[in-house]
Amino acid sequence: MGKRLGILIFLVILSGIAFAVGPFRSDTGGDPGGPGISGSAGHRPDRVRVEVLNGSGESGLAWKATGALRETGFDVVNYGNAGTQSEEISVVIDRVGRVDLAHQVAEALGILQVRSEPDSTLFLDVTVRLGKDWEASPPLVLEEDDPSPWWDLRRFFGKTKQSEPSNGP
Repeated sequence: MGKRLGILIFLVILSGIAFAVGPFRSDTGGDPGGPGISGSAGHRPDRVRVEVLNGSGESGLAWKATGALRETGFDVVNYGNAGTQSEEISVVIDRVGRVDLAHQVAEALGILQVRSEPDSTLFLDVTVRLGKDWEASPPLVLEEDDPSPWWDLRRFFGKTKQSEPSNGP
């Protein structure tokens, strides 16, 4: 009887630990908006899956657009060069029949042309094809003679000019 009681106590303790730790696991699939496998192939419905293709021929443009989209909260799942490198006009293409998602991406990048070409073989919601007309927002450029260290936040908010000490009495 002592061995059975020991096994029963062990199982009760193990169940209690599993019950206590369960809500803290990050790979549960029960929450459709949360992380884990849910919906189609692990896709979170609140994230727009985007592909960014550079068709302009300018080096690094897809990477710049990817950074801009990720900062805005889009899930860029692929970026790189398009098949052709001579596209003049940028376009955002809806791939799932939800033009509203394509318009959100187009607004984030400042692209005017949006069209719908659903393709169920692609595992993404929107394709961005960058043309020669797309310009990334310019990076923050600091003055050359700025003596403040890189970590000093005052340089981002402007400096107040301090008055020079006078030589008078």
